Amino acid sequence: MKSGFLDKLIERLGRVGPEDVQNYLLQLAQEKGLIETVFNSIQEGIIVTDAKGRITYVNEAACQLFGLQAENAIGKRLDERVRGLDWDALSNSAGPVSRDMEIFYPSNKFINFYIVPLLIERREKQSRARFSHAEPVGHAMILRDITESRRSAEMTIESERLNALTLLAAGVAHEIGNPLNSLHIHLQLMERKVRTLDTQVRAELQESIDIARSEISRLDSIVTQFLKAIRPSKPQLHPENINSIVEEAVRFFAPEIEDRGIVVHQELHSGLPPLEVDRDQMKQAFYNVIKNSFEAMKRRGVLRIHTDMDATHVLVSFTDTGGGMSAENLSRVFEPYHTTKPSGSGLGLLIVRRIVREHGGELALESEEGRGLTLTIRLPYLDKRVRMLEAGNRERSDGQGA
Repeated sequence: MKSGFLDKLIERLGRVGPEDVQNYLLQLAQEKGLIETVFNSIQEGIIVTDAKGRITYVNEAACQLFGLQAENAIGKRLDERVRGLDWDALSNSAGPVSRDMEIFYPSNKFINFYIVPLLIERREKQSRARFSHAEPVGHAMILRDITESRRSAEMTIESERLNALTLLAAGVAHEIGNPLNSLHIHLQLMERKVRTLDTQVRAELQESIDIARSEISRLDSIVTQFLKAIRPSKPQLHPENINSIVEEAVRFFAPEIEDRGIVVHQELHSGLPPLEVDRDQMKQAFYNVIKNSFEAMKRRGVLRIHTDMDATHVLVSFTDTGGGMSAENLSRVFEPYHTTKPSGSGLGLLIVRRIVREHGGELALESEEGRGLTLTIRLPYLDKRVRMLEAGNRERSDGQGA
């Protein structure tokens, strides 16, 4: 905006009558209301700040993105209202800046943050010369929700990683399987020779052979389960009570729960509908989630398991009292081999999400560092891809068109 226009307007104010002033103010108010209506109808978020980063305008879309209330945000610094925003890095550029960022409140989204400095032209007179310069008076920001495109790209990358991981796992399993088979054959040969020895020596060697065979079987089982987990087969769906699967998963950890003094509170909704799930795969998913929670809490922690439902999904939530996760680690939690634990594999939650997605569901994570973590599994119980209209609607539309 050029200051010359305002200077001319101020010069004329002395010649404007009271009624004209009132008309001008009414006209300005109408134009302001129209502009705000237009801005609030835009899907992109819009925020305007002054030179010190204080919010002077915020539209409804921006309020929804950041969980703000316009009346409480006006006059406050933007970086005070949006935690984690590096205002200095965004505002110190002389030109437009475009930056993608991830936000976690009020919901986990990816936002493209486009910021432009606002300049006002100042005209000054020194001696007989006139010159003008641009003075920064604030910033305008346009916020665009890029969650869908970002997550689509991440899913593509994740699929490529998992394919590579599957090939690696298959290769490792094959390489381990060959020596295991060889060991099994040689144990059979040793067992035959042991039968020719005297009773006491035979008993001692047979015990060692039995232990070795048991360990080989256990290793073979571990490799098989690992392959099933990293490359789960198509779910064999049957109607199941999700509460009973949760209870079965908790019972599996009963010795560890008692040994480490962990308290598990189960708040299971009694009216849940049966779900079409693969019982073994879903049990594996619950095992991994509970194991992660126990490892995060060390000893004497509390794990709350809560089941509920909404209009289309059954929800299974696991809330622990562990150390939680930072925003950075939370954003990387599904990357293969990324782990915050000294001895973790970084595959647990990746496997959980893959199993849940095979069932048409999704995961949600909420956490703050030092304040525990909540993982929620959403599993559909209604297929709402098609909605049949009542016959009366068609008759009315046919009648209107006649």
